[in-house]
Formats: sequence, structure tokens, C-alpha cells
Amino acid sequence: MSGKNILSFDSVNLDDEHGELIILDQTQLPGKIEMLHLKDIYTLQVRGAPAIGIAAGFGIYIAAKGIQAEDYGSFLEQFRKAKEYLNSSRPTAVNLSWALNRMERVVTSNSTRSIPEILGLLHDEAVAIKDEDIETCRRIGEYGLTLIHDGDGILTHCNAGHLATSRYGTALAPVHLGRERGMNFRVYCDETRPLLQGARLTCFELLADGVDTTLICDNMASQVMKNGWVNAVFVGCDRVASNGDACNKIGTSGVAVMAKYYGIPFYVLGPTSTIDMSMKTGKDIVIEQRPPEEVTEMWYAQRMAPEGVKVYNPAFDVTEHELIAGIVTEYGIARPPYEESLKEIFRKKA
Repeated sequence: MSGKNILSFDSVNLDDEHGELIILDQTQLPGKIEMLHLKDIYTLQVRGAPAIGIAAGFGIYIAAKGIQAEDYGSFLEQFRKAKEYLNSSRPTAVNLSWALNRMERVVTSNSTRSIPEILGLLHDEAVAIKDEDIETCRRIGEYGLTLIHDGDGILTHCNAGHLATSRYGTALAPVHLGRERGMNFRVYCDETRPLLQGARLTCFELLADGVDTTLICDNMASQVMKNGWVNAVFVGCDRVASNGDACNKIGTSGVAVMAKYYGIPFYVLGPTSTIDMSMKTGKDIVIEQRPPEEVTEMWYAQRMAPEGVKVYNPAFDVTEHELIAGIVTEYGIARPPYEESLKEIFRKKA
């Protein structure tokens, strides 16, 4: 597989014939392209909020196919157990519960149908979630392109591109869409410690698309901004509260603070499925804590930190809405005050 361009691979897919969830093992990138074929879902080992939603749809469909039930009541009970199990795997990304709730509605709204019919409808809904994601990302890219010009410098954090979705990405959608139209951008990629998604993933996919790409350590972002090389910051999101506070990969809030200081617009790009209008502020978002070994040992030939040192390793942080110039969705760009503009976005969606 190593001879193929990474943009030709789907991050998440379904093999219905063999009852398998197929995911790209992004822990092996960029050195090795390997697809994992999963039959039993023990953990949802997928990154990227939209991709997590797609995997949830396919995953619960595969789980439903394995349910042994003779009547609807028993099927629904076992379906809900599988749903809750999957829903517990990633507490921060709202797309997980959004997709699982959407799949559950298929079951509950078709109680008079046979179980094989319900399984067919679940399959169609899971495929629809993926197909809609492609169109959603394209539309996010269209709106994002209105914020930048050919030749602009863009700084991004983590990976919110093709590898985090089904195609185009969210934060990188304007870049990939612009490339399709012959536009050129200079993209500065934060390495994104401790899992290095910017270095391993964003740089990998941007180079594959022929983008002028520069990798920087996270602590170099301020200098790059001071140099005048950055016209806009584009980042993705795992959950957005109704007041516009945005949760994204750890380190994002620091980038936003620097962008504010240097007068650079900071934009959050994501689908409406990532916006949680039931959550008032970012303070209510549960932040996933990751193993300390990611900081002390991962990527090193030998342990880099002394034994016994305490490690604080949150997977995400929250960027306050005051630092965000706009939230780019598939239904338009929300601007402050977000309590009103996000409601308008959902009115358009309805």
C-alpha cells in the first residue's frame, strides 16, 4: 500500500460482506499505511470528530448485525447496550453520541418492522452519515475559502484534514478545495505534542496534495506569527458550546491567545454535528485525560523524563469564544455574539 497517495484512502469504511469496520491505522503514519479490519468493537480507536461519528455509525451497525434476538424488544435492549458501550469510549467528541443517537432513532422509529428490515435501514443510515460528511466538508471548505486569498499563509494545529473525516477535512477543507481550483497556500503545521498529529498526519496529507508545507514545533508558532507569515489560523473542533467556546486538541487555546495578540484572525471550522447547543459554555465539556507515557516515553528511543515525575496530559483544551473570529460550518460562518449566530446557523439547517 505504501506506493499509493494517502488521499486515496478512506480513514473509515465498512466491509458489509465480511461484517468489518475498516479504519486507517493512523498510529503507523507516515511511515506505514495499514488498514485495520475490525469485527469486534472493544474500543473506538479513531481520531477526528467527523471520523469518530462515521465509525460510530458503522460500528453500531456491525454490532446490531451480531445481535441474536427473536423479537423487537430484545433487539432494542441489546442495541442500546451496544450503543452505551460505544458511547463511553470518547467523552469529548460530541459526534460520537450524535451518530449513535441518530442510529438509535432508526431503530425506535421502525418498531413495527422486522429485524432484517431494521438492519437494512441501519446500514443505509450509516452509509448516509459518511456520504453527508463528504458534502458537509466540501461546504465548510467553500465558506472557509471566502476568508483567505491565493498565496496566503495559514497556521493550523493538530490534524483536521482528510485523515480526520471522509474527505477534505474541516480546518484543511479550504486548502484542499483551493488546491482543486489551482490555488496555492503556505501552511504552517504545529507538530502538536504529545501525539504529533500535525507532524505525522497534517504534513503527510498536505505534501500529498502538493501544498507548500512547513512543520514547526508548537513553541515556534509565536515567532512565525511575529514574522508576518500567517494571515489566518484554521483549526478544527471536537465540541463547540452554545456560547462559541470551542474544544479542540490540547494547545489550541494557546495558539488562539497568540493570534489575538498579533491581530491574526482565528477561525474554528467544523460541522454543525460538532456544535452542542445543550452545553452553555466550554467549562461544561469533559476533557479526556491521556496516559502519562505519551509525554515521558512515546517517540523516544529511551525514556526522556525521570521516573516518578508527575504528568498532566489532557487530550484537549477549550478556546474561549472571545478569541474566535468566526466558526465556519456547512451552513455558513457564525460571528460574535455566538449565542445568536449559532442559533441562526441551526435555523438555516432546519
